[in-house]
Amino acid sequence: MTSPATIWQQFTLTHFSPHRWRGGSFLYRIGGSLRSWRQGSWLLEWGEPLGAILAALIFGFGPFVGTALIGVLLIACAGFWVILTLSDDPSEVAFTPIHLLVLLYWGISTVATALSPVKEAAFSGWVKLTLYLLLFFLMARVLRSPRLRSLFITFYLHIALIVSVYGLRQWFFGVEALATWVDPTSAQADLTRIYSYLGNPNLLAGYLIPAVGLSLGAIFAWRGLMPKLLAMTMTVINSACLVLTFSRGGWIGFVAAVLAFAILLLYWMSQYFPPFWQKWAVPAGVAGLAVLLAIAVVTVPPLRDRVATIFAGRSDSSNNFRINVWTSVIEMIRDRPILGIGPGNDAFNKVYPLYMKPRYSALSAYSVLLEVMVETGWVGFAAFVWLLAVTFNQGWVQLQRLREWDNPQGFWLIAAIAVMAGMLAHGLVDTVWYRPQINTLWWLMVAIVASYYVPPERA
Repeated sequence: MTSPATIWQQFTLTHFSPHRWRGGSFLYRIGGSLRSWRQGSWLLEWGEPLGAILAALIFGFGPFVGTALIGVLLIACAGFWVILTLSDDPSEVAFTPIHLLVLLYWGISTVATALSPVKEAAFSGWVKLTLYLLLFFLMARVLRSPRLRSLFITFYLHIALIVSVYGLRQWFFGVEALATWVDPTSAQADLTRIYSYLGNPNLLAGYLIPAVGLSLGAIFAWRGLMPKLLAMTMTVINSACLVLTFSRGGWIGFVAAVLAFAILLLYWMSQYFPPFWQKWAVPAGVAGLAVLLAIAVVTVPPLRDRVATIFAGRSDSSNNFRINVWTSVIEMIRDRPILGIGPGNDAFNKVYPLYMKPRYSALSAYSVLLEVMVETGWVGFAAFVWLLAVTFNQGWVQLQRLREWDNPQGFWLIAAIAVMAGMLAHGLVDTVWYRPQINTLWWLMVAIVASYYVPPERA
């Protein structure tokens, strides 16, 4: 009888080997078709650093520019990945179980686009999705180098620090709300919600969840007193800025990310603990964080009032709005349950008005899970959940391997896993991560996890 552990390993492709799959794969056979040309190219001798620089431009400009420039940079990254793949040695082409599930999800989205009731709008969303996935392929390829991975993350953390500092400036000097972000009838009607360069406090919170997780990782990954002090400063500033967005979904994601980071960090360090604490360190750490959170909520009035609105049901206007949108989206899913309406907000905006309740227009489903279901149906949702399972499992498998060797690169992996947990928790009640500034960060986290992959025969 097959054990549950064996079933889980088969489901998550734990023992998947790209070397066995490569022999019958057309994709692998086209890899390296331009290798002879690359050998004579001085520029492509620096292919990985150039790819990292090109991808870094997206994260460098992302918070400060419009989506048009980000789109151009995504196209450039996609083209560069194609060149790298075609000119690379087939044995060096990065392919992991995560890649396989990403391709599956992309294939389902392609079929959903072809069968969409609004094909033109869905095609626009499909193009955007394809560019995001090609960015993931490029980053998973170039971040396999520990040095490039560390430099890439360091670059993002400095950009996020600029964003957070400007956000704190808005808090201290005041800023005009660009939209009605607080219920005008609530006790927080005059509350200042900062948004920095992102133009929206919920979007800023989604952007800063990765910054908090990675800056926590930097405290342990960076060597030397001054770098560690810088990492601690980044953690405090990013966390403070995220809290001052007063984004309830962002707070949920923040708590989830910090909790996941603490659990994984305690697991990493527990090998050095006495036997008693090896067993009780994680429960004690989780309990301690819960107590600190409770104290903060009870003692800080604005925080207490804002948290209370999470449980206010329809009496809070924001909650009521989301509940009405979710109800309409569920009706959309019921009408097209298999493959949905096709990917992208353009397709959503074409179909949603047919289902929406009066005065409750929306640009998205306000829930990542519902968004995936409405775009690609239950088939796409199943593939998405499978992708998450494979990614988290690979992160856990590689974390165990790095822990055995006490490799400090494991702290970046801890951070990436924690950030994914935080972004998913935030995504339960919002879809800001479908904006390019957030979507690119999501695929960066997945790429970081994928970059640690070691085939079973080499582990």
